[in-house]
Amino acid sequence: MLTEEEKNAGLEGRIIPVNIEQQMKSAYIDYSMSVIVSRALPDARDGLKPVHRRILYDMSAELGLYSDKPTRKSARIVGDVLGKFHPHGDSSVYDAMVRMAQEWSLRYPLIFGQGNFGSMDGDSPAAMRYTEARMRKITDEVMADIDKETIDWTNNFDDTMKEPTVLPTKIPLLLVNGASGIAVGMATNMAPHNLGEVIDACCAYVDNHDIECEELLQYVKGPDFPTGGIIYGYEGVREALMTGRGRVVMRARTEIEHTASGRECIVVTEIPYMVNKAEMIKKIADMINDKKIEGISYINDESDRQGLRIVIILKQDAVASVVLNTLYKNTPLQTSFPVNNIALVHGRPYLLNLRDMIRHFIEHRHDVVVRRTRFDLQKAEERLHIVLGLLIAQDNIDEVIHTIRAARTPDEAKTALMEKFCLSELQASAIIEMRLRALTGLEHGKLTAERDELQKQIAYFNEVLRSEPLQMKIIKDELLEMKEKYSDERRTEIVYASEEFNPEDFYADDEMVITISHMGYIKRTPLAEYR
Repeated sequence: MLTEEEKNAGLEGRIIPVNIEQQMKSAYIDYSMSVIVSRALPDARDGLKPVHRRILYDMSAELGLYSDKPTRKSARIVGDVLGKFHPHGDSSVYDAMVRMAQEWSLRYPLIFGQGNFGSMDGDSPAAMRYTEARMRKITDEVMADIDKETIDWTNNFDDTMKEPTVLPTKIPLLLVNGASGIAVGMATNMAPHNLGEVIDACCAYVDNHDIECEELLQYVKGPDFPTGGIIYGYEGVREALMTGRGRVVMRARTEIEHTASGRECIVVTEIPYMVNKAEMIKKIADMINDKKIEGISYINDESDRQGLRIVIILKQDAVASVVLNTLYKNTPLQTSFPVNNIALVHGRPYLLNLRDMIRHFIEHRHDVVVRRTRFDLQKAEERLHIVLGLLIAQDNIDEVIHTIRAARTPDEAKTALMEKFCLSELQASAIIEMRLRALTGLEHGKLTAERDELQKQIAYFNEVLRSEPLQMKIIKDELLEMKEKYSDERRTEIVYASEEFNPEDFYADDEMVITISHMGYIKRTPLAEYR
């Protein structure tokens, strides 16, 4: 209620009393929905969050930084994205851009970075004024056909220009690169997969829309992490693909080697995804110093440009398999990836399994192909209309020249041509602007050939628009082309059978002598001590 002073001050009617509880509730819901939809969760169609989509769109359409163009300063790209599409902190844009260029963060990086873009040790990238970037070849496919009215557009933050609501990607980015993000009241954590496997699954779905999720597991074996490593046990992988939630156990790839002095050493060549190498080595070293892990002499990081290599040299009497199991149990050499496939479908968050993610991508591609065909058909019909007008002019060239010369103004000439030869305004304009060289026999032959080609194209486009099986064939052919161009071998091996650690894994397999005294005491002595 208003006080007497406020009423006397003329504030009655201008101040609206509200319930603070309701106000806070509605304001928080608005905020949380904004974070969910406009920041933290990827779209199920193109697999991108708004910041990634804006960076890629700005690099392609605004700055023209395609894969065959020279790199441009990162500060220029970040500034352009901030000023036109993403009015938030510059670090949020630069960090997102850097991650898209890191080969250990994305299975198929979308940006080519020149300069220091960080490392697996958690080193920060160089400041944006020092680094440069451009799109990679695979990103050209993500942006393909964006200028053919294939997607919907919306106003940017200050209504001065348009930005895409989704990209017309030919690559199923949500599955191949995964995503992670924390919204309000929900989070997403999607694993990356192998492009070849995902495209095979997409083709299987195109051939049979009723295919079960179980059958798609024949094609997508499981996550394929950019850092390689080993997936230990299949049950968590299967659960994640079938339900959208699961726990994937990841292990480093290790080998047992011998030093020149004959001592055994464990060599780590691949580490689990998202594990910070420097922190992992520090943790192992701390555990060695604290005597929490026995049998290790010292640990050394020998990684270089050729690849990752961490050497763990063992003590003389240590058993490599026992030390390795201890490392798996107590250090990030074994860690888990909690899968939580939440993405936006029509602007609302949903938990998606493998089949759902493939279905939304194929539906998006279907929409893109239909809209692209409509656009191409319209352009072909418009051009055919002009070509037919030019051919009429060539067949009646003397009359056309006479009509134009008799007119006082271009508009008058245009009107006269339209009346005399039953032409449209577009055709008449094209005839008036025609160059004299178009009168040669060679140009006539070119126009005739163009007319025939356009008529063939129009017939084909109309057939595509009438036939859904033909549309699906186009989608499948384009997917197989992407597989041919960009697919590679799996990096992550899957060990299907796995068990939890049991106590025997942490003890060497040595021969022992068991002694029992008259009093009932039992003693265990290694046989080697008797020697």
